[in-house]
Amino acid sequence: MPKPPALRLSATQPALSVDDLWRFERIGAPSLAPDGRRLVCSVTRSDMDANKSSSQLWLMPTDASAPPRALTHCGEKDGAPAWSPSGGQIAFLARREQQGSKDLSPQLYLIDADGGEARRISNFAPGIESFKWLADGRRIVFAAWVWPELKGAAAQARRYKTEVSERKESGYATSEAYYRYWDDNLPMGRVLHLLLLDVGSGRISDLFEGTGLELPRDAGGNEVYDASPDGRRIAFAHDPATVQLLGNRQALAEIEIASRRVRALADDPAWDFGAPRYRPDGRALAFTAAHIGRSHKALAQLAVVDCGGRAKPGWRLIANDESGLDLHVDAPLRWTGDGAALLFTAQQRGRCHLWRQPLAGGAPGVVAEGGWVQGFDVAGDLLLTASDSAHHPVRLHARRLSGSSEPPQRLDRFNDALLARRKLGELREVQISGALGEPVQMWLTLPVDFHPRRKHGLMQVIHGGPFAAAGDTFGYRWNPHVLASRGHVVAQVNYHGSSGFGFEFRNSIMGRQGQLELQDIEAGSDWLLAQPWADAKRLSATGGSYGGFMVAWMNGHIKPGRYRSYVCHAGVFDRIATFSADSYPERPRDLGALYWQDLPRVLAQSPASFAQQMQTPTLVIHGARDFRVPDCNGLAYYNTLKARGVDARLLWFPDENHWVLKPQNSRLWYSEFLDWVQGQEAAAEKKAGARKKRGAGSPDSP
Repeated sequence: MPKPPALRLSATQPALSVDDLWRFERIGAPSLAPDGRRLVCSVTRSDMDANKSSSQLWLMPTDASAPPRALTHCGEKDGAPAWSPSGGQIAFLARREQQGSKDLSPQLYLIDADGGEARRISNFAPGIESFKWLADGRRIVFAAWVWPELKGAAAQARRYKTEVSERKESGYATSEAYYRYWDDNLPMGRVLHLLLLDVGSGRISDLFEGTGLELPRDAGGNEVYDASPDGRRIAFAHDPATVQLLGNRQALAEIEIASRRVRALADDPAWDFGAPRYRPDGRALAFTAAHIGRSHKALAQLAVVDCGGRAKPGWRLIANDESGLDLHVDAPLRWTGDGAALLFTAQQRGRCHLWRQPLAGGAPGVVAEGGWVQGFDVAGDLLLTASDSAHHPVRLHARRLSGSSEPPQRLDRFNDALLARRKLGELREVQISGALGEPVQMWLTLPVDFHPRRKHGLMQVIHGGPFAAAGDTFGYRWNPHVLASRGHVVAQVNYHGSSGFGFEFRNSIMGRQGQLELQDIEAGSDWLLAQPWADAKRLSATGGSYGGFMVAWMNGHIKPGRYRSYVCHAGVFDRIATFSADSYPERPRDLGALYWQDLPRVLAQSPASFAQQMQTPTLVIHGARDFRVPDCNGLAYYNTLKARGVDARLLWFPDENHWVLKPQNSRLWYSEFLDWVQGQEAAAEKKAGARKKRGAGSPDSP
């Protein structure tokens, strides 16, 4: 068979590069005007040379009658926009300098929807984390980290000055069990409260003052609370336990703003509740409910409770496992305008759709298909979605909920010109037989010069989580098109434990982490190596977070030589040392043991226990600000390989966390990653050639 000709890319259509990833304009969560005629969203732009990014607000009509236009220009991090109930103004969070005063923490700003100058409407020293408008348009409820023993905003400001803005010490002192999360220490001595802002006067009052209540400490947005349509009540999630811990179950309560009376809405030791959302008439509250009495990894389901009355409320599930779809409901929730159904996103087999669940029960239906629906909003009959796919970043679409036959209306063109100048490889979905003989999904991203009659290198890219999934989505940190840009076929296996495949699949890895996942990944590699276009000598495995754990696990369990190299980013190496992570309360449940009670079981799930077998060259990457997998893991893994004489390289970032977020650090990350994989392939080929040459000249050679 004649060798196929070498394929060359058009000079006008190169493959996607890491610099391209930072040229894309990244659309944040959109917000619809109450009448549905306009939307506002944040758009983030990056400057590789300046090594920074900035976000501004953009406004656009939902009928695409006019192009988008920038609404704000002066801020560097304008975000979380929300329309006033009248639709005339937009509130947002920012840190700016205005009238000689520079924000030391995020504050609320207000701008007319028709444009003009934004003005600061809050002056709360500890800063504002998230917010929601109340129905009267005169008040805003917001979340902030406060000293719970203090009374009044003035006292908070004085404490902030002495203990934060003018503090000279760098030490962090605490007696809390829950004191850090992902990449930050939680504000020392503070808890997350709900406060009320009077927009006209700027007066602030603490709704939780003196109650002992606090919002969940991992609450990064406003999904954990909601204001009733009449503006009289706030529903919120909270941890009812005496000692706050990551992974504790959450209860739901409601506070009456005028009287500050608090009543429980849903509190059950066997259930974890979250994402409260009032029905448009205010007489019911929807939320998520996970049956943790069954398993700590139980899927979140939809539930509802009557509220506003005097009777003790009783909650109920709207739909349960009898639907047969076995979905995990994601926050936030939205009601349809008539209050007859709920909208939510949920993953299903490597995609994330927008679903509609009738309040009367029954199976939910798909309203908008993924790709991956990253965000949505609804106003009346108009639905707005922000979704991406493996072949494009987030795009905005508007459609009617009433069953109109009209196709969704595309609203933005931010990244079309750049995409038109790039060539992306084909995405394929295959099914393999994995652990327990069960079907397992694997995604393939082909290089742009793929040809079925040529040999291509193979790269396993193992997703993190493990309760996450690889899928039809556009990633920036591990973009498969960039990883395939040097000619590799990139494979991503949704191994046992991955989300979007039901509860049993998700729960199957508990207490035996590494076992089923390894069988699935190896089945994927077997499938790849059996393809006529596979170069068996150029197979590598890479992964981050739990994927990094899996790569370290493979190094101690897979016979050397099968994989040319590994890349381990932010991976668990030592289970006992990883008790230093922010997630330490949760991991014993995943492992099925505490290390001081059942050390053998924990060590059996720790890559460090199998260091004696590790021989495959590995690039280890870690960030010093990683609190989820502290960098002692990466450094110990690298040092172990060096001590054993295994070829290894370390890329350590003093200023990055679990992810690599700075533009130039990202460029370095991709460069080191791809150079390592390609360099190890070349080194192996050179060694094989040298052995072959020595063998041909030896009198003992066959």
